[in-house]
Amino acid sequence: MRINWGTGIVLAFIGFISFIMYFVIQMNMENRADHELVTKDYYKKELAYQKEIDAEKNAVVHNAKLQITKSEKGVLIAFPENFEPKKITGKVSLYRPSNRHLDVNFPISLSNTHLLIPDNRLVDGRWDITIEWSYNGNSFLHKEKIRY
Repeated sequence: MRINWGTGIVLAFIGFISFIMYFVIQMNMENRADHELVTKDYYKKELAYQKEIDAEKNAVVHNAKLQITKSEKGVLIAFPENFEPKKITGKVSLYRPSNRHLDVNFPISLSNTHLLIPDNRLVDGRWDITIEWSYNGNSFLHKEKIRY
């Protein structure tokens, strides 16, 4: 049986469409390619973005820079030395872009100027740390991306 050029073109199109459809179906059924919005209340959080900008500016004005370092015990967050640790309140949010089940939030409770996030709460990879804290009625915000 001989195949003429018209039949060959039709077979090539059918093969190409089958190839593309295989990858489309494969990507839709794959859990690794499951992309969601970053947060559940994305639009509500977007409306409060001006408060975040003001808190970041407030940290610069009051010289309230935080230092985040990696140690053998975990991640160490150093608050400014000139602030009284007992008056610092707020929360630390750890966001894992690759797995939302690893995300964690916890309140800030200080006895000295350092806060330690234990090593057992963190797995290797990228983390986005957001620290929202207040001192004497002033709100501050610190955001940083780290590799642990």
